[in-house]
Amino acid sequence: MLVSFVIPTYNEKENLPVIVKSISEVFSSMLPGEEYEILVVDDNSPDKTWKVAEELAKEYPVKLLKKKKKQGLGVAYRHGFAHAQGDVIFEIDA
Repeated sequence: MLVSFVIPTYNEKENLPVIVKSISEVFSSMLPGEEYEILVVDDNSPDKTWKVAEELAKEYPVKLLKKKKKQGLGVAYRHGFAHAQGDVIFEIDA
């Protein structure tokens, strides 16, 4: 089973590492051996949250979906859902 976590972001460069590490720790301890992906849907954050996501992807199963302009939370979630590969999808705010 693959679990997807969709996280829309806009100016979340400080919060993103915290939520990604927390998801990883909790998921690994509760469902060892199961696979997961974290889809970060960034609305072209001026604080370059997307760069943080790129760095996190080197250590965690993070996939960055960078949007060209800010379109809002609902659009970001739908975009993430469309790209999620999981059998189960969770939506989480950063």
